[in-house]
Amino acid sequence: MWTTKTFLTKTKRGNILKIVREHYLRDDLLCGSAACDVCPHKDDEIILEAEPSSVCDLFQNHHYLILDTNVVLHQIDVLEEDALKNVIILQTVLEEVKHRNTAIFKRLLDIIANKKRKFYSFINEHHKDTYIERNAGEKQNDRNDRAIRKAATWYESHLSINKTNKNFPTIILLTDDENNRKLAQEEGITCCSVKEYVENIKGFVGLADKLSKNVMPESCSKNALYPAHLTPSQIHNGIRNGTIYQATFHASRDNFLEGTASINQFDKPILLQGHIGINRAIDGDIVAIELLPKEEWSKPSDIVLEDKTDDPGDILDEDAELKLKNSKAEKDTDEISPTGKVVGIIRRKWRQYCGILMPSNFPGATRHLFTPAERRIPRVRIETRQSDILASQKIVVALDSWPRNSRYPLGHFVRSLGPIGDKNAENEVILLEHDVPHARFSEAVLACLPPDDWTIPEEEYKKRQDLRDICVCSVDPPGCTDIDDALHARPKGGVYEVGVHIADVTYFLRPGNAMDKEAASRSTTVYLVDRRIDMLPDYLSSNLCSLRGGEERLAFSCVWEIDENANVLSTKFHKSVIKSRAAMTYEEAQIAIDDKSRNDEIVSSLRILNSLAKKLKQKRLDNGALLLASPEVRFQVDSETHDPVEVQAKKIMDTNSMVEEFMLLANVSVAERLARDFPRCALLRRHPAPPPANFTTFLKAASQQGFDLDVSTNKAFSKSLNEAVIPDRPFFNTLLRIMATRCMQQAVYFSSGTKTQEEFYHYGLACPIYTHFTSPIRRYADVMVHRLLAATIGADATHATLLDTRAADALCDNLNYRHRQAQYASRASVALNTHILFTNRVEVEQAVVLAVKRNALQVLIVKYGLEGPLYLPNDKFTYNEEENYQVCGDIVLKTFDELTVRLVLDSTNLQHRKLVFQLVEPHIPGFSYVEEKMEVDEIEPKKRKDETEVKSKKKKSKK
Repeated sequence: MWTTKTFLTKTKRGNILKIVREHYLRDDLLCGSAACDVCPHKDDEIILEAEPSSVCDLFQNHHYLILDTNVVLHQIDVLEEDALKNVIILQTVLEEVKHRNTAIFKRLLDIIANKKRKFYSFINEHHKDTYIERNAGEKQNDRNDRAIRKAATWYESHLSINKTNKNFPTIILLTDDENNRKLAQEEGITCCSVKEYVENIKGFVGLADKLSKNVMPESCSKNALYPAHLTPSQIHNGIRNGTIYQATFHASRDNFLEGTASINQFDKPILLQGHIGINRAIDGDIVAIELLPKEEWSKPSDIVLEDKTDDPGDILDEDAELKLKNSKAEKDTDEISPTGKVVGIIRRKWRQYCGILMPSNFPGATRHLFTPAERRIPRVRIETRQSDILASQKIVVALDSWPRNSRYPLGHFVRSLGPIGDKNAENEVILLEHDVPHARFSEAVLACLPPDDWTIPEEEYKKRQDLRDICVCSVDPPGCTDIDDALHARPKGGVYEVGVHIADVTYFLRPGNAMDKEAASRSTTVYLVDRRIDMLPDYLSSNLCSLRGGEERLAFSCVWEIDENANVLSTKFHKSVIKSRAAMTYEEAQIAIDDKSRNDEIVSSLRILNSLAKKLKQKRLDNGALLLASPEVRFQVDSETHDPVEVQAKKIMDTNSMVEEFMLLANVSVAERLARDFPRCALLRRHPAPPPANFTTFLKAASQQGFDLDVSTNKAFSKSLNEAVIPDRPFFNTLLRIMATRCMQQAVYFSSGTKTQEEFYHYGLACPIYTHFTSPIRRYADVMVHRLLAATIGADATHATLLDTRAADALCDNLNYRHRQAQYASRASVALNTHILFTNRVEVEQAVVLAVKRNALQVLIVKYGLEGPLYLPNDKFTYNEEENYQVCGDIVLKTFDELTVRLVLDSTNLQHRKLVFQLVEPHIPGFSYVEEKMEVDEIEPKKRKDETEVKSKKKKSKK
């Protein structure tokens, strides 16, 4: 059966066009109920129980639930609990949810897929008895509500057919729309609000806490603390006439009263300050911005705000304090930024947030403040009757709305993660806060793995280059099990044959299957201090794909002929079979190279590689490549508890550089080949040149030390950095490079069809084109590059997604996001383990000043590679804003100065434990820090005896 509609429309040329739309209807769609005597169900098609038991005291009889769209959108956290079963999800609702929120749509699909939950998806839009047409002048939302009521009525009558004893499930419509409830009652449908239903469910303690507190944010005008947001039509008109700009809001990490938003028309980000300027925007929101007059433009604040341990009742006074300090500051025209205010929210990017519940001053109170772990997120008002239990827990909260008359956004409790201070709970917070997918691999993913007894098939030896007789070896960090690269070098006809052999992950990871989709979603392996979150199942990442010593493995090889001056004469790519002679650590390889008594085949290969690598590196530097630095640390971890027992700055050896140079060369060689053969859809990596404004503070600090750095080009910058040496301060040049790194922009993945050739340039490496090919076990970008390269050399068939530029662009967005979040998660893991290490431990160490703020110094502890703020007493120090230094009598503190500091862990704020830096030398006359030990809460993580690799270290530095 079908229905048809005919439309007449006029084209741009004035022609009349007739459009006929057909909608097909069926009479054989199943209801999914075991209580049905009509539908010809098979056993696996019955989802809904014949006599479902009622868990709600309002309804004692057997019943099924039908939900409207807003219930799914706003109460998904309730739906994910086991309390609600025997629920009918209509196609109308499913499609509307998919259109309005893809994240919630995926969560709903997961619920439906779980057969234990008894959620049945009914295709009401194609059933002959439930489909309805939209009436003339009827809004789409009203038509959908009517379709839901129609389906509810049909289910009631359908299940009652042939039932003489009336013992069949009734239908209850859950909706929070008062008008919809009224119309449903008039049509004889039993209905109820979600709040009424959930609050009367028995046996599920705390379920009511998960109810969304969704209110109209702009409906309040009385006692309003914030300006009203513009309506969507006002925002649209403002953007069209150029008075309003659209941008993504980024909250400051140092100052919660400040944020920025980048707009293409301006060289500098738009500055947003104070509660009125930010106007309820939360980090990540897409906002509408109105610029202030130029005379009201300001400069970014140089204040570092400390965490507060008390109830921030005077939070708006801090806003006034910030404005006061900025008004007193002399405005340097070079540092003034375009300043604006948020006038509307275009799209919220809210997610679930981890944190702790703040204790209430009123016994028995149900309204509480929640403090997120992420400092850029404001505190949240939630209601809960479990505060006594949750006060000692790390919990997850979702945001619902932010009314104008509320100092804080409103939200609801989602779930508990575990006791505050428990290491497992803290690691879970890190993964959740940085949106790292870390659930167990699904059965569908594991079903894509080869059998346990898999060996290389005979036909693969025939298809590939057999390199098993070549002396190949790998060099990696200690404890590494996901070995994705190996190398070889040997003399050949007056030149050298050098090969980089990369794990052939794409042999096992086929396009479009469940494992490929999961890997694309995860995009990268995430390395924490005591564990790693794999992109691929362990059977591949640590076994079949890992180029372990003494085992035959499938590889993708890049082989060059290189002369003694490190000039590349020819390049070949082929699929291969290799057998690594040894899996070495950087230190083992360095010892072997330096041992003059050793002249075996492995050492000879390593020495050739090391010699050529030094020449390749010098060529890169001569071309303008930058040698930058970052303070990286290595933890020694207890094998039983996984707790850190010591930390030290990471040591870099020649073998680190040796591996890095050949990985860079392989990546460049592959990028050149892909850009030639796939000019529109090659997956590449670019590093944009930093804007001049990024260098302002850095150059001022360098000039204070007598160095006038040239940052006009990367080549000039590299030369300037090489010459900026203080003989009696060997660490100074490294420190300068650490600060230079902070001036850089992020390197990003992109599809070649979206940028011009000039935009391909990689600023840091000083090369015109670059990609990632060398780590497919831990980066999905490399997987896509392998597929493109295989298609180029005829080793594998191409497929549609490789050539889809729109899909490639979306993939690159996800790759960049996941890569950035993985970096943040790794840093957070280092901070967590640093706090554990310094529990009940006080040390005095040497430090160097990285930056000078109005009320603090940003310092680096050289021994540990740790950094943080050292707050200065305001009554002792005076800040010179123009020259950017602090003065206390004869003591002057400026960037690059060396200090002695005391390190102690401050655990008075359970949410944000922090390593406190206290100034010891130079000594401030008449001032000393209290030496008594701060209050600490010792972290006692449970012992885990699993076989997770405790010494799995970050391999990213190698690449």
